[in-house]
Amino acid sequence: MNVIDRFRYLRVVDVVDALDGIGYFDYGLMDPEVRPLWLGMKFWGPALTVRCVPSNRPMWKLDTTEDIVADHARWYAKYPNPVRLGDLVTPGCVIVMDTGGSKEVGYWGSNNSLGMIARGAVGIITDGECRDTYEVVLQKTPICCRRRGRPIIPGRIMAVEANTVIACGGAQVAPGDIVGCDDDGVVVVPQDLAEEVATHAAAVLLADMRGRRRLYERLNMPMDETVDVETVEAYYAQFS
Repeated sequence: MNVIDRFRYLRVVDVVDALDGIGYFDYGLMDPEVRPLWLGMKFWGPALTVRCVPSNRPMWKLDTTEDIVADHARWYAKYPNPVRLGDLVTPGCVIVMDTGGSKEVGYWGSNNSLGMIARGAVGIITDGECRDTYEVVLQKTPICCRRRGRPIIPGRIMAVEANTVIACGGAQVAPGDIVGCDDDGVVVVPQDLAEEVATHAAAVLLADMRGRRRLYERLNMPMDETVDVETVEAYYAQFS
């Protein structure tokens, strides 16, 4: 089993409690503004990191409709992109992007983000903007971002390197660190702590589920997956 399998049922808060428990108070917490674009999103995976910087080259005026539709192709023909993310994505990874303080720009939109998911990524996290957000939500493309944006890439932002240590939302992220999100936000677990953190976090989760299960029974509430203690206990028993 891979270490990421240990995170399957974990909530962000369970992982945060575990990090606190081993003395990593507030480490790995991304800015609360960096959060899932739609409710119910949840994913965990090893980080594929991307570092971006604000562009220092303006986009030029385009003269034809054909050129405007193909603006990205025109831009990258003149300023080749040194980061070919599609070639770097591995099944199960989470793309984590540092936008380098760039001004408003929708680096991620409904098309290119879905393309990364099609290649095997399980999520995308950026401390910048996402655009085409109606389609992104409709598609249930798993993106965490700081806010919704409007403009596009050319002349505004450049990806300069991948698989390096970055800062995203005020947290350090190294390639291979375990990154996850749910409705409560985003957390980063250093790769060398992942197994220990997951072990403690699973115990925290199960304790919470058992307590809530008793309250569900007392209040005659219908059971749901968040109190399905037997399934989660059985799953984590294999790691004992």
